[in-house]
Amino acid sequence: MKPVFIALDFASQAEALDFLDQFPATQPLAVKVGMELFYNAGPQLLQIFQQRHIQVFLDLKLCDIPHTVQQAAAQLAQQQVAYLTVMALGGSKMIQAAQRGLAQGHQPGTPRPKLLAVTQLTSMSEQQMQQELQVQTSLPESVTHLAQLAQANGADGVIASALEDPKIHQATSANFLCINPGIRLQTMTADDQERVVTPQQAAQLGSDGLVVGRPITRAADPVAVYQQILQEWSAE
Repeated sequence: MKPVFIALDFASQAEALDFLDQFPATQPLAVKVGMELFYNAGPQLLQIFQQRHIQVFLDLKLCDIPHTVQQAAAQLAQQQVAYLTVMALGGSKMIQAAQRGLAQGHQPGTPRPKLLAVTQLTSMSEQQMQQELQVQTSLPESVTHLAQLAQANGADGVIASALEDPKIHQATSANFLCINPGIRLQTMTADDQERVVTPQQAAQLGSDGLVVGRPITRAADPVAVYQQILQEWSAE
């Protein structure tokens, strides 16, 4: 089954583990660890997840000069994460360097970490992109261009709104991964996401994986909401 990552947007290791303790030990889990939690808890938390057989998507959105990104990716690959993100806007040389770093730090006998490039943030509207970033194309065109750039330079996939998945797969390949945040159940609010879809809509659009945070972590019954998302996600 394609993964549904729970975005652990917590400030500390204790909060994250307390939240995960609500799930049955037999429940396979995949989680996204972002900047806030990783900068607080660091590699120690990733080691705990390894021991619990929890799949980790490390979303640090690396963006720096190629050498720095390569060295960082090599260090992070040693933590046996499943996915690592960089910003596509960092350019071709940086994306290539990140992939070299993952190969350099990859532990023999373990799955190779996959490199995902972030195209445009799902909080970014087309008007904002054009006015503030001075990108004078449409938002879908920008996302498709960045996806092609990422694929051409060795990335395994991209992070993008599910609304862009069909065009991205058409412009790259069916095997190029599209992992989608901005997922909400039909009855939920969009929060600060500009482009949101339901799990079932994402599946129909060709999504290869979902990232869901607040709809699960802020729910009165996170386990029930997670199960509902999984059911909708696998309905197609």
